[in-house]
Amino acid sequence: MIFRLNDQLIFPDPRLAQPDGLLAIGGDLSADRLMLAYREGIFPWYNDDTPILWYSPHERFVLFPDELKISSSMKRVLNSHRFRVTFDTCFDDVIAACSAVPRKDQDGTWITADMKAAYTNLHRLGYAHSVEVWQGDELAGGMYGVTVGDVFCGESMFSKVSNASKTALISLLKTGEYKLLDCQVHSNHLEAMGARMIDRREYMAMLTDSAG
Repeated sequence: MIFRLNDQLIFPDPRLAQPDGLLAIGGDLSADRLMLAYREGIFPWYNDDTPILWYSPHERFVLFPDELKISSSMKRVLNSHRFRVTFDTCFDDVIAACSAVPRKDQDGTWITADMKAAYTNLHRLGYAHSVEVWQGDELAGGMYGVTVGDVFCGESMFSKVSNASKTALISLLKTGEYKLLDCQVHSNHLEAMGARMIDRREYMAMLTDSAG
């Protein structure tokens, strides 16, 4: 059963999600609803052709900082200092680039204009954060996401220059501020860097502990 949301700030039990993780439809992207969703292990994922869709996968694809795998070639990139990394200096530019930069095997983007506005608002409220990777004065790559305590829920990343998004991810985990990077859904790219699946119960236990 897929639940239809109304004006009430409430979500159904995430354990009732469909096999693909789809839990609910409708609602809005207000800051209160978004943060309630993230605290309950739920996130929006849709495009301009659909209403707002809310997901809570039965298994979560996550990366623990102490399980991060950095290849020898990537270590050389990091040691070369070809990139400069900053945090929260140009969130708007990062989310715009995540929306616009083409991705292999993807047709278009799921980051709609409404989503950009909603997450930019979360950033202004202190809930959403960005990592920026610079090559000279040019924004070469980056990522953004939402924090729930010391869990970073990664939303999207981009690269205009090879290895820039990897640099963003590694730099985020190397800050020591987060015990977990929630990658949400599987990708071969992140699996090669050490991400793995955990079940919802384990994820929610960590999320609840993180949120206090």
